[in-house]
Amino acid sequence: MSAGATGVGSLPGGDAREAAKTVTGSFEEFPYLAELPARGPGADMIGRSLGLLVDMYAHVEPSGWRISDRPGRDSKRSRSWLGEDLDALEEFTQGYTGKLKVQAVGPWTLAAALELHGGEAMLQDPGACRDLAGSLAEGLREHLADVRKRIPGAQVVLQLDEPSLTAVLLGRVRSASGYRTYRAVDRQVVEGALRDLFAVHDGEVVVHSCAPEVPFALLRRAGATGVSFDFSLLTEREDDAIGEAVEGGTKLFAGVVPGTDAPLSDPGGSVMGVRKLWRRLGLAPGTLAESVVVTPSCGLAGASPAYARAVQAHCVRAARSLADNPE
Repeated sequence: MSAGATGVGSLPGGDAREAAKTVTGSFEEFPYLAELPARGPGADMIGRSLGLLVDMYAHVEPSGWRISDRPGRDSKRSRSWLGEDLDALEEFTQGYTGKLKVQAVGPWTLAAALELHGGEAMLQDPGACRDLAGSLAEGLREHLADVRKRIPGAQVVLQLDEPSLTAVLLGRVRSASGYRTYRAVDRQVVEGALRDLFAVHDGEVVVHSCAPEVPFALLRRAGATGVSFDFSLLTEREDDAIGEAVEGGTKLFAGVVPGTDAPLSDPGGSVMGVRKLWRRLGLAPGTLAESVVVTPSCGLAGASPAYARAVQAHCVRAARSLADNPE
């Protein structure tokens, strides 16, 4: 049984129905709720997730998203676009049974992106980070319940986008002035906040990061059932962590196809690196198809619409090639 293929999150364009139609047409066995950042602030990954927060609000400043005391135009717009996207997905998934993925930004990337009133990142204030994680957990609980109500046959997979996670752990997130970096956050604090957040969902939880040095072991300990990453950024240093993850049952969402317009190789060629990794780790080829989900390397917001459609179809074919010829 192959775990198949799915997308990462974003698509080009601004038409919710067109996006839902493309996603459900491409990934018949594992569609996802598309994000359309081209619509503007609030449709971007950060703004969309800030719209999910409970009793916490944000608005757009020239420098990015900043905390607000009350809901304003930007929060409302973010919620209204999410509603529009859910309506469109619901329309194209009538009677659907199977996996369905929804994405939100995780607490650490949000804390690195969201500014406090004074303009510094929330990341520098441990109490504010705790409040943010709690508010996000509450909002995700409501969001997941809404998705299940709309598409009752779906097994919902929650993906948390954490591209800044490695920078948070290593103290590489730059301050507002850009002259200094925030202190690294203690690994146990990071892991604990993620564990609490994963607990809001009783299904699969995947963490996505298209940054280098994804902390596989930390994510597994926190309870992630899958890790989504840009396969081209892996180095042999990660071999042990990946081998342990796979043997422990963690799914790998391998981003093997470029997220922006590029020539596409044959589908089998796209997953050649995954087969090589399996051989290098001494894992049984028969486990490949159930352990690996094929995806683009990152979101497709920067791609042309034609390429975005082609890539999604290509991922499905590449996953089939992996299932048919694991050797």
